[in-house]
Amino acid sequence: MKLLVIGFGQCGSNIADGFARLNRRSRAQRRIEIVTGAFAVNTDLADLSGLSYIKPDYQHRILIGGRKSGGHGVGKINELGAEIAREDADKVIDAIRGTPHFFESDAFLLIAGTAGGTGSGAIAIMTQVIKERYVDKPIYNLLILPFEHEERTEERTIYNSATCLKSASSVADAIFLVDNQRYVRKNASLRNNLSQINNLIVEPFYNILCAGEEKKPKYVGARLLDAGDIIQSIVGWSVIGYGKSALPSIRLPFKTNRNFRDKSTEIHRGIEAMDEAISELSFKCDTQDATRALYLVSAPGKEMNLSVIKELGEYLKSLTPDAIIRNGDYPRDRGALEVSVILSELRNVEKIRKYYVEAAGVVSTIKKRQKQVESRLKEIDEYAKDVPSLLD
Repeated sequence: MKLLVIGFGQCGSNIADGFARLNRRSRAQRRIEIVTGAFAVNTDLADLSGLSYIKPDYQHRILIGGRKSGGHGVGKINELGAEIAREDADKVIDAIRGTPHFFESDAFLLIAGTAGGTGSGAIAIMTQVIKERYVDKPIYNLLILPFEHEERTEERTIYNSATCLKSASSVADAIFLVDNQRYVRKNASLRNNLSQINNLIVEPFYNILCAGEEKKPKYVGARLLDAGDIIQSIVGWSVIGYGKSALPSIRLPFKTNRNFRDKSTEIHRGIEAMDEAISELSFKCDTQDATRALYLVSAPGKEMNLSVIKELGEYLKSLTPDAIIRNGDYPRDRGALEVSVILSELRNVEKIRKYYVEAAGVVSTIKKRQKQVESRLKEIDEYAKDVPSLLD
């Protein structure tokens, strides 16, 4: 599957940069292309300068709202981010049009952090604009939810997240939810933590995107998971996960696979990788709420057999009893058995509901506070009415 990737704001742009890195890796290691174009869109010039893999020209690193923001961002005011995106949408559309392999794209992936200003405000607007122009391609959003400390200390974080999620859900074909808090490493520095989190967010997509683009017959799975399967499996609120289990580095040439202990070990490795993928899902959810799911098993061809695929399918079905499940195999990676999982069309997302409820309270609190400020200012003006002014 080939994606055209656009990141909005600092968070979204950095993750789009991660997808550009994945594409460079797939070209070097596998001689295949999984990203037809990677773009970063921001109102902050300094943030655009900090990227590593997205091309540095103005058509790939796109500054919007230069007149209104002066190139210094929108200060977490996502209404302003939305207004700027609406006014400068043509810059992004022109960049998309100029992509040499644009029409090879199977879908769009738009990325943003929900708590910020530019990304939170712009992503729904741009999803709508692109959807109106390119009706034949699905548009997915990858939305990054804030850290717990941001939710506790910044009212605007809750408000921005709620408005972003509500707006995006009404226009995007599917939304991948990512909870930053699930990836935090307590003792790492801030820079290393954020860099590691970005890597962990994009890594689960790697095998899923590569599997359907393979050209060499020995790397094409017996059950190919391609763009058609993925598109049919992703709708509404979605999560993604990835896990792996190490394989023995040396296999003795005279050793056969007929021993019952070896067969048990093969299945155990598959279940171990599936367990890790489920436990490391990008967002905490009840797996029973999923009505669509897919999984991809990637390992050397000799390490995959029907028993492993069957056991993994039955295990995932027990976790998602109401889901339509699609699966595939990808005989590629060495040294590990890897499982990638997507759960989609989640029926009940408790944290999203919590954002909506809290945001309503935040709006009420902000309005009450504004009335108090206006009242105090009028009171001060009242005291000052008999004081002469030097401007008269």
